Amino acid sequence: MFGLIAFLVALVGLLVTLGYGGYLVMLSSAASKRGLTGESTLDYVRGQRTKAGLLAAVALIGLLFTSGGVVLDLLGLVLGAASGLAGYRALEGTRQRFRSQV
Repeated sequence: MFGLIAFLVALVGLLVTLGYGGYLVMLSSAASKRGLTGESTLDYVRGQRTKAGLLAAVALIGLLFTSGGVVLDLLGLVLGAASGLAGYRALEGTRQRFRSQV
């Protein structure tokens, strides 16, 4: 039962981090259509891509860990939850940064 819970938490963490990456791609696409006026947004997005990739990688590792024993399940749960929380905070920070510019 604990393994299932750890798997679900790690899966949600992975989905959140992938959502953050998808939001950055969408933001980058919109900024590139604006030309020179979107250049500062493109610079910000380029800087955040590494963070999004690392968070997704950590969440994926956490998800893979949930296929082991109890100790690996616990480690996978912690990695998945932490990366999901960090991805959510990064997404909200990015949204708040650009919400006022719309």
